[in-house]
Amino acid sequence: MDPVALARIRRRLRSAPAPSWLHQEVARRMAERLSLIRLTPRQVLDWSLDAGPPAEGLRSAYPQATLQQVLPAGEAVSPAPWWKRWLGTGAAVPVAAEAVAPAGAGLVWSNMALQFENDPPALFAAWRRALGAEGFVMFSTLGPGSLPELRAVYAAEGWGEPHVPFVDMHDLGDMLVQAGFADPVMDQETLTLTYGSAEQLLAELRGWGGNAAPGRSPVLRGRAWRARLLQALQSRADAQGRIRLTLELVYGHAFQAPERGPAVAAETAVDLSTMRRMLKEPKSPR
Repeated sequence: MDPVALARIRRRLRSAPAPSWLHQEVARRMAERLSLIRLTPRQVLDWSLDAGPPAEGLRSAYPQATLQQVLPAGEAVSPAPWWKRWLGTGAAVPVAAEAVAPAGAGLVWSNMALQFENDPPALFAAWRRALGAEGFVMFSTLGPGSLPELRAVYAAEGWGEPHVPFVDMHDLGDMLVQAGFADPVMDQETLTLTYGSAEQLLAELRGWGGNAAPGRSPVLRGRAWRARLLQALQSRADAQGRIRLTLELVYGHAFQAPERGPAVAAETAVDLSTMRRMLKEPKSPR
């Protein structure tokens, strides 16, 4: 992904008045899965990108938990006013990603942010460092089955990539195991949306993020291109005038695995003099 475009998308999501309805809905569905977890974390790290308070379902599940909102690396932390603190209104206390205390969290919660991560294995490693011995992680993201209609329009017009490639949920599960997590559970669902106009569809897409694909156009496109895009999208409307858009929502959770002990070699070499000495020494009682 283009790091400059990624930073711009993250800033826009963080500065929005509120999360998009899609991100709020996905957070609600993800929070429903918390009832399957018996652990009760005392500290929660919200590793999402959206601005505003944490998901209502997350606060309801763990009302006594201390919640911190992790900001992207390099972003300055502005302390919230005292009346917006977690114990007062449900607002989370901000903390920079590089300042997260190790082994202190019981839950890392990441809603619709992983698709804007350039190095998922490195992020998973950071999550594991932040979790305590009985911690767990829960996240949501877009899967590769998302936005096929938009890709078809771009392919037909020869416009390059409309978005970054989304990672398959099985690959994400493998990355979790490689990062040291145990018992990863991945599932997905397909969401089909329809829009009454191409303008409405584009506004929704912008509220969800943006295009950080390295193969996107290197220059700004003008009004003529936008009009052509709107026309291409509108031409795909059905008999009722609705334009279809498909999303693959991926959910995952995994638990902190115990630290592995030191590696034991398959073969051990003992010289002859040491072996003789070991054989002569009397055995100590158990």
